[in-house]
Amino acid sequence: MNTLPAGLRETLAREHAVGLPRVEQRIAARDGTTRYLLGLDDGKSVEAVFIPERTRDTLCISSQVGCPVDCKFCLTALMGLERHLTAGEIVGQTLALCRAHGLEPTKRPLNIVMMGMGEPLLNLDNVLKAVRLMGDPEGVGIPLRRITVSTSGIIPKIEELGREEIRPKLAISLNASTEEQRRQVMPLTKKYHLADLLEACRRYPLRPWEKLTFEYVLLGGFNDSDEDARRVVGLLGQMRCKVNLIALATPGRGSTSRRRPERCSRSRRSSRGACRVLCDSRAAGDLRGLWAVEADDGVVGTVGHGGPGRVQPGKALDWRGGPPKTSMYCATSRINRRGRCASRCG
Repeated sequence: MNTLPAGLRETLAREHAVGLPRVEQRIAARDGTTRYLLGLDDGKSVEAVFIPERTRDTLCISSQVGCPVDCKFCLTALMGLERHLTAGEIVGQTLALCRAHGLEPTKRPLNIVMMGMGEPLLNLDNVLKAVRLMGDPEGVGIPLRRITVSTSGIIPKIEELGREEIRPKLAISLNASTEEQRRQVMPLTKKYHLADLLEACRRYPLRPWEKLTFEYVLLGGFNDSDEDARRVVGLLGQMRCKVNLIALATPGRGSTSRRRPERCSRSRRSSRGACRVLCDSRAAGDLRGLWAVEADDGVVGTVGHGGPGRVQPGKALDWRGGPPKTSMYCATSRINRRGRCASRCG
C-alpha cells in the first residue's frame, strides 16, 4: 500500500488491525450446531453460533463484549458490559464462521441474527455499519431481510432504528405476559414499561414484506402457564408479528429455573381460540421441539417428531380459513429426512 501517505499508513498500523477474530474454542452438537468462542485483538472474547439447516444456515453473532441489561435468565449478564464491538468485529464474526464452514451467502441462503452477547441497540451506530457491510452486494452480500437484531426493549433506539432507510429486521425479547412479571426477569422494564414498549412496536414502520418477531423464553413455573399464553395473545394479537417460543436450555439465575422437560408437553391455548402451542421433550436436558398449531377448526400444521412433514422446512405454518395476525411456531425447527425435528429449542 505504498500509494497511501506514510502518516496514514502509520496511523492505520497503530490504530487498526486487519484480520478476523481467532477461534479460541469450538463446541459442536450432534445436529451440527457449533458454538464458538472468538478472541479479539485486545484479549477479550465473544461467542457466536453456527446453526445448520436443510435449506439454509443461520449465524448467531454478538454485538458487545458482555451486556449491561442484566436479564436474570441470561448468563452473559453476569459479565456486565466490558465494551462495544466495532463494526469490523461484528462483521468479522460472520466472516470467521463463513470461512470455518465454507459458507457462501450468495449461493446458499444465510441468516444473521444478532442474538448473541450484548444489546445491539445500545451499540446501534456500529451495528448499522455492520449491517450495511453485510448487506451490500459488494460486501458480504446477505439480503437485509435475512439479518435480524434482537433488543430487550430500548424504546428510543427502536424509534431511531425505524427511521433508518437501510436497516435489519427487528426482534423484541418479551419473556413475560405482565409488567410485574417482566420487571422480575428484565429490570430494564422499570425504565421502559411493557405498555410503552408495545406501543412503540405498533408504531414501528414495517416494510411490506416484514413482520416483527417477539421472543419468549419459557421459564418453568414462572411465565409458562395457560394464563400467560392467553395474555400474550391479548398483547400481540393485533400486530403483524410472529412469536418464537424458546425453551430455556441452561439453569436460570435468581428465582427463575430451568423448564423441566417433563413439563414441556403441556399445551397452552389462547383465550381467543387462535392457536395452541405444544412443546414435547424426548430426553432430560435435550429439548427437541414438537410444535403444533391449532385453529378453531382443528390442526392446520405440525412440525416435529414423527410428524408427516406437512410443513415445509423453514416455512411458517399455513392456517385453514386465513391466518391470525399473530402466529406462534418454533423458528428454529427443521425437518430431517425421516420427518423429525432436528432442532434443539433453546
